[in-house]
Parts: sequence; structure tokens; C-alpha cells
Amino acid sequence: MIQNERDCRHEHVLGVARQMMTAARTAPKGKGVDVIEAALVTGEDLKKLSEKMNAMAEELGMKFFLRDAANVLQAECVVIIGTREQAQGLNCGHCGFPTCAGRTEGVPCALNTVDVGIAVGSACATAADMRVDTRVMFSAGLAAQRMNWLKDCKTVFAIPVSASSKNPFFDRKPKEEKK
Repeated sequence: MIQNERDCRHEHVLGVARQMMTAARTAPKGKGVDVIEAALVTGEDLKKLSEKMNAMAEELGMKFFLRDAANVLQAECVVIIGTREQAQGLNCGHCGFPTCAGRTEGVPCALNTVDVGIAVGSACATAADMRVDTRVMFSAGLAAQRMNWLKDCKTVFAIPVSASSKNPFFDRKPKEEKK
């Protein structure tokens, strides 16, 4: 049997994305408390994510959402990683409030934010080890968060994944708004 790389690339990339989610899950967590959620976006949902990002570009006036929305369509899949908000009870003040009890609702616990960053870094390192291209996107993460794809997550980042002859997430040019 001869199997051409082009015929198995998509399944390989999906496998790497699943390993990225495992890397996010097993990444170190503050106080050892797991508040991380991860999911894999494929197929028609990539179009929905891109459409949401295009709408948000106009709503927020952030043109880079347009460029990133086009990148999402160039990806084989997108890994989304987020964190649920849960104060860790350390009263460390890293969130800007002297105590966890005094923290304003909606202000994330700093440890939760650090945890999602470590999880994203671990996922991207896994992708790099497997020689697939990625880019961390605040824009796509915010769109996924607004679509409530990771239930109860307050901070979400997205990582589009690609395995093509040229990294589509590098040498990116700004997109202009559609007229």
C-alpha cells in the first residue's frame, strides 16, 4: 500500500490537535486546581467562527479580526482553550484586589489567567514538536467565548492549526473591511 501525505494530512493534523488538548489538560496548574477547558473546532464550525470574527471586527472596530478570520478559514482546525473563573483563596493581590472576597465580579483570578497561558503554551509546544503550524489568537478566542463554545469560561484563546507548505499564520497582511 502507498499512502500519499496529502491523503492523510487532515487526519494527522486532527490527531496533533487532540494531543494539543491533552497537553493543555496536563499542563501545570496554580495550586493544582484544574479550571481549564479545551475543545476542537472543525468543519462548518470554522466558518461560523470566522463569520463571528468578521462581525466583531465591525462591532469593535478592530481590523485585525478580519485578517484573523481569514486565517481561521485557512486552518485545518482550531483548538480553543479557556479557563473557568474560580478564585484560589490565596489573597495574593495579583488580580489588583487585596483579598479574593474583595475582588469585583468579572475580574478573573490571576492564577486562572496564568493557568490558561501555561496551557496554551504547552499546546503550542506540542504542535511545534509535531511540526505543524499554529498561531495563538485572542480574536478567535474572544469570538469562541462569545459563542459560548467553552461553557462558563471567562478567558478563551484560540489556536488555528495548519500543515501546509507555507505557514498561513506568518507574514500576514492586514485585511480591509468589506465594502
